[in-house]
Amino acid sequence: MSSDTATAQTLRSPAESCGVRPPWLGLSVLLLAGFVTIFDLFVVNVAIPAMQASLGASLSQIGFIVAGYELGFGVLLITGGRLGDIHGRRRLFVVGIAGFTLASALCGLAPTIEILIAARVVQGLAAALLFPQVYASIRVSFSADDARRAFGLLGMTLGLAAIAGQVVGGFLVEANLFGLGWRMIFLINVPIGVIAILMAPFIPETYAPERPSLDWSGVALVSLGLTLLLVPLIEGPAQGWPLWTLASLAGAAVLIAAFYGQQESRRRAGGEPLVDMKLMRQSCFAHGGLLVVLIYSTSSSFFLCFALLAQTGFGLSPFEAGLSFVPCSIGFVIASMAAPRLVARLGTAAIAAGALLYAVSLGILIAQVWLAGAGLVVAHLIPALIVVGAAQGLIMTPLLNLVLGFVGEGQAGMASGVVATLQQVGAALGVAVVGILFGAALAAGIDAGGQAQLYASAFVGGMAYNLAAAIVAAVLIFGIARRRLPR
Repeated sequence: MSSDTATAQTLRSPAESCGVRPPWLGLSVLLLAGFVTIFDLFVVNVAIPAMQASLGASLSQIGFIVAGYELGFGVLLITGGRLGDIHGRRRLFVVGIAGFTLASALCGLAPTIEILIAARVVQGLAAALLFPQVYASIRVSFSADDARRAFGLLGMTLGLAAIAGQVVGGFLVEANLFGLGWRMIFLINVPIGVIAILMAPFIPETYAPERPSLDWSGVALVSLGLTLLLVPLIEGPAQGWPLWTLASLAGAAVLIAAFYGQQESRRRAGGEPLVDMKLMRQSCFAHGGLLVVLIYSTSSSFFLCFALLAQTGFGLSPFEAGLSFVPCSIGFVIASMAAPRLVARLGTAAIAAGALLYAVSLGILIAQVWLAGAGLVVAHLIPALIVVGAAQGLIMTPLLNLVLGFVGEGQAGMASGVVATLQQVGAALGVAVVGILFGAALAAGIDAGGQAQLYASAFVGGMAYNLAAAIVAAVLIFGIARRRLPR
């Protein structure tokens, strides 16, 4: 038997191997790790006032606590995916979750704001090593209906993690368990990380069919380019878009263009690029990547805007504001459980219907807030929030399977890193655009009278982007459905 044949048999998904069942227990470990990485993207939002009081942090320092994780997470995802292809996806998963656990402990025990910021950056870098392995391991370990169910569970888990960051985070801060206050939002990751490390052997070890050396020049270009892109997107809205943010965006465009050229040159010379640009030129994957950017930009910005509306505008406590997301999570869970079956029966048309429902439900929610204004009762938004959550579940749950289904097993790690990066770019882009609209509405309504009315108007202004993005996503998915792409 040739080595290539042996490798191919090793890489064949368990679901396709005779007598071997798909690794569902391994999937539970992947989902657990995926949950905590996304949970930590959102949980800090509700703990900001407590951190300021405890550490005497300035507003800009608090911003770096949030941005440090997002930056470390975003810039290393493509590299993390490629490292998994080369050195083994389970091995990189263990390295990533171990680093994430240690960094979480350091965050929870940090005596100063400077140490906390540094630990958050390390936490994000570690998350970027493990997160692409979650996508890639599912892609190569499951097939057909099993893959739809597995990616459905992943989509549901990641969506719930975002919501749980608000709900559980608010509870942990207010409960002040063991007198640790906000520190528990980080320390809770430690036992979860230990469990994931101990159960990691249940994840099948997989590699790319060919395992070349890593393209370090490409790593440097894409990492620096993404840093120059994400920093202004994350910090620009809060700082009023000073000149350095615009210069940074221009520099990002130059470096990303240089990365594209360098990757093409490496491919034509017979080398193995960090990202195969032929993949990016495939219309199916390109459209899918754009959908990922659009959908995840609306998700992150929605949570931010609604938290500001509920807490700052209408005076809800962190825990009360977190509870207001529960209706959204109920709709999300129910729809996520139904989504794989709907896609199996109706194909891409089921995702298209979910996108249309998402646009309509956001429009209803915006109209409800606009009409009520200062007289809004947050509880009256529950029906609309349920539908918004259900629509997100119908889109986000099967979207990952749809996009990664366009690539072969040999490109799974690379494509997973690209998709995960697009999620972060989308999230940062959505927060940046909505931040501009939200801030402009606050400034324009400064004399309108009343905090509640002011934030209701700002919510409507900010959510205008989400509505537009949801409509564009619906049009794109309907276009894909008409072309009858693979389910």
